[in-house]
Amino acid sequence: MAKSKHYYIRKTHRWLGVILGIQFLLWTIGGLYFSWSNIDEVHGDFQKKPAPLLSSNISLVSPSIALDTINKFHRIDSVVSVHLIEIFGKPFYQISCINATNNKANPKHGMQVMNYLANAETGQLREPLTKEEAVNIAKMRFNGEPKVTTVEYLTSADSHHEYRESPLPAYAITFEHPSTTTVYVATELGTVQKFRNNKWRMFDFLWMMHTMDYESRDYFGNWLLRAFSVFGLVTVLSGFVLFFISSKKRKKKSFNFTTLN
Repeated sequence: MAKSKHYYIRKTHRWLGVILGIQFLLWTIGGLYFSWSNIDEVHGDFQKKPAPLLSSNISLVSPSIALDTINKFHRIDSVVSVHLIEIFGKPFYQISCINATNNKANPKHGMQVMNYLANAETGQLREPLTKEEAVNIAKMRFNGEPKVTTVEYLTSADSHHEYRESPLPAYAITFEHPSTTTVYVATELGTVQKFRNNKWRMFDFLWMMHTMDYESRDYFGNWLLRAFSVFGLVTVLSGFVLFFISSKKRKKKSFNFTTLN
């Protein structure tokens, strides 16, 4: 006896439901966490002290003096940005530029941005932050009475690291705190880049499950998410088809029963 279309639709719907059910559950859990979380706490804003300000009485030299000094060692192809920052009460230029020599030597890596720190009062370059300097800067930016538990020097960070796609090298300074907060300080930029705590880590994990991007965590256009979206649509549509087919069958049985009586 040939099986009806209703049978195949029901079987397809059931198996799609089993396959997609887990992912639908993860989407729901993630959505609940996102909607019930305070994004300021996720970002660690309550733990951040404002960056120190510079006095208006400072005497600054032109950034071109620092650029001339850089050109003596590394030929600059173009300037990306110049920012005035504070490091331990003194003004510094945070200079980001593209080094033509490095880019020619490594064409596969694209345009490589080089970072330099220069004393804004003299134009002289300074070395990247030391471990002690990075720890002190992290302490000054962390709200409360921070006690350092671990310090790690990072020269690389993969696509799953919480400091991914951020300036390197950097020091990761973790504090003794219920949130296990880690402050990341970029040595060549001289500034704090990221605050990462347990709420952010949970948010990041659920975000990866939400986007189904298990390589870089943030890419919405991956093929797996697209496939599950299509399967989800098929599951919903097959459910509607089953509903209408079942409704028609119930009406037909009811009509036949009434006729016989």
